[in-house]
Amino acid sequence: MTARAWLLFAAVSVVWGVPYFFIKVAVEAGVPPGFVAWSRVALGAALLLPVAWRRGALRGLGGRWRAVAAYAACEVALPFLLIAAGEQRVASSLAAILIASMPLMVALLSPDDRPTGLRLAGLVIGFGGVVALLGVDVAGRPGELLGAVLILVATLCYATATIIVNRGLADLDPLGPIAASLALATLGLVPAVALAPPVGVPPADALGALAVLGFVCTALGLVLFFRLIVEAGPSRASVITYVNPLVAVVLGVLVLDERVGAMSLVGLVAILGGSWLSTRGRPRGVGRRPRAVAADADRGRPAAAGRKRSAPRRPRTRTDPGP
Repeated sequence: MTARAWLLFAAVSVVWGVPYFFIKVAVEAGVPPGFVAWSRVALGAALLLPVAWRRGALRGLGGRWRAVAAYAACEVALPFLLIAAGEQRVASSLAAILIASMPLMVALLSPDDRPTGLRLAGLVIGFGGVVALLGVDVAGRPGELLGAVLILVATLCYATATIIVNRGLADLDPLGPIAASLALATLGLVPAVALAPPVGVPPADALGALAVLGFVCTALGLVLFFRLIVEAGPSRASVITYVNPLVAVVLGVLVLDERVGAMSLVGLVAILGGSWLSTRGRPRGVGRRPRAVAADADRGRPAAAGRKRSAPRRPRTRTDPGP
């Protein structure tokens, strides 16, 4: 890769590895999960919607409103809310490790790509890591177990969003569905904020965390990943799937003083190794998240750089972990 691509890779790895830390800071300061999710989505929408409008990326979405609405629910509203609620009960490092199992769920859910051989072995190994975390690392602590289950449900939502994109949105400029989904999720999360609003103004550290989550982790992260796809291609960019959880774990241990036990490390290795095996040799367009789709021309998320546009074609995709 070029020096520019390496810089982009490092930036995206950090930007999408730190959300768990900032979510933890916010919820530990007493900010309700609904407000955490809503504020980051609203800030991201405020930045990306004007960009998508100027580029004309919102055109053509009217006829696919069902897919966009389903994507908004599965990729943004539900998982952002569930992860924030889960991090009220579990460490940010454990949340990141569990989210890393998303490629396993994609491989399991993809109806047109049943895993066999090494890929099936990868599923067994990866889910073995999840079982180890739930059955050993948080066993006997009902509150933590509930938090871990909430995060796994969020991971399942991410995996479902991948299939929605590949079936109904993959031929579009990805900035359009992403910006539209952020706007829809902003509206959809209003009831969650109304049911549990913040008590007073959140403290300064929580406000800073919310600003970073919205402006940096959501909006800037997408723009940087767009550029990384164009500069390095989707296959190389997909390696961040295996880097983001490591960034989150290191940050949780060094800054939040979280304890990562031996079983957590075993689970992390099993999940990442199983994810790698289970996604080897996957056919084009199967089982990837939209954040990792490669689109035609200089766009960002889904893009294959430098190709002249002719007829729409289903882009190559990859699985990506950014929360």
